[in-house]
This record gives sequence, C-alpha cells and structure tokens, in this order.
Amino acid sequence: MIKLCQITALLTGKKDETQKNITAVYHRFQKPALFAGLSKRYVPKDEEGERFPDEKQVVQFRAKDCLEEIRGAMTNLLDLAATQDGTNCIAITDVVVDGQKVLERVPVTHLLFLEKQLADIRTELRTIPTLDLQDVWTYDPNVGYYKSDMAWNNKTKKVPRNHVKAEATKEHPAQVEMYYEDVVVGKWETIKFSGAMPADEKEKLLDRVNKLRDAVKLAREEANSIEAVDSKVGEKIFNFLFGTK
Repeated sequence: MIKLCQITALLTGKKDETQKNITAVYHRFQKPALFAGLSKRYVPKDEEGERFPDEKQVVQFRAKDCLEEIRGAMTNLLDLAATQDGTNCIAITDVVVDGQKVLERVPVTHLLFLEKQLADIRTELRTIPTLDLQDVWTYDPNVGYYKSDMAWNNKTKKVPRNHVKAEATKEHPAQVEMYYEDVVVGKWETIKFSGAMPADEKEKLLDRVNKLRDAVKLAREEANSIEAVDSKVGEKIFNFLFGTK
C-alpha cells in the first residue's frame, strides 16, 4: 500500500501540474475567436462580374473538448487529495444534492479542499464562450460543432456616372458633373461555425457547481467520525457537473 508521505509528495507535484493545465484552458476560454469558424463564398451577379476568393476559418477548439481537458487534469488531483485527507482524519459524511447522493463517506478535511476546488471550477466554467444570440445555430453531429443559418450580404461596387447640370447651348458647352453610384454586383453567402456552448447549457453547469458547493459546505458541518482511505471522487464529481455517467 502507498504510504501517506508518498501521497503527499505526489499531491504536491500534481497540484502544480493541474494548475498549469487548467490555467491554459482558462486563457483559451477568454479568446472566443479560437472557438469560431467561418465559410464565405462570393457569388457574382453575372458571368462578367468580379471574382473573389473564398474565405474560411476553421474552429480550433470546442468547449466540450476543453471541459474534458479540465476533467482529465483535475480527476487525479481530486483522487489523491481525497486519499490524503481520508488517511489524516476520521470525520466523514455524505454529500447530497436535491436528494441525490453525489459523494459518499467524504472526510471532512477533504470537504474543505473541495470547497476551494469547486470555486476554481466555477471560475473556469464562467469563462466558457457561448453561442452568439444574434444568430440561429444548429448542431452538426458530423463535425461536432454548431453552424449558423446562411446569411446573405450584397457586394457593391462604385460605378462612375455623369450628371448633366446644364444642357449645351450655342454659347456654352454642357455642364456635366461626375459622381459614383454604389451598384450591386454580387452577394456573399456566409455560414458561421462555432465550438462554443449554448448559453442555457452553460447556466446549467454553473447551477450544478453552486448546488454541489453548497452541499459540500453543509456536509462539512454535519460530518461524523469514521475512517476512510483511498477515496475515488474525481470521476463522480465531473459526472455530476457535466451530467454524464
């Protein structure tokens, strides 16, 4: 069996590694452009119209993939910390949310740790980019992200025109003024792509974090004394937060 000193040594290194990984995702969430994609194709008005190259921007990250990175980075850290805390104390209790037992027999010292981790997770989730409400989005399972309805925008070109201010006479030539008129020469078809998350899904995640954090606080106050070791809590926590099994 692994010794407590070994667990402590592993936990120290794991905390630094986990913080580095989730900070990288946090910074990524603050750059919504990384989750955005675009496809533009120019259609000229007629055969003689000007041609413009297609434009394309690939979605670099998906919010759900980033959540899995957070999950992967933090799961082992949570498990190690639970084992350490369980070995150091005998006070344990269950964490219950809306009648659902999320965690069982959790050491009170680990509940203190969870309060801090859940606060960090909530901060992380609040930065998840969400789909722009100005567009209508449809999830495309073939590519794994959302796409907007096609939008049309006219492409115009300034064409010189002549305006006769005064007709010619025997004594004077005609007075002509040149001006430019915007003439529609084609149109842009635009479809946006996004790896962001619907706003309602983000709110559900935040609601789950808040409920679990409150339950952890209540459990800590009601803890009973009992020994617990080798606790595995990481997967359970993220299964609840992300609604997976």
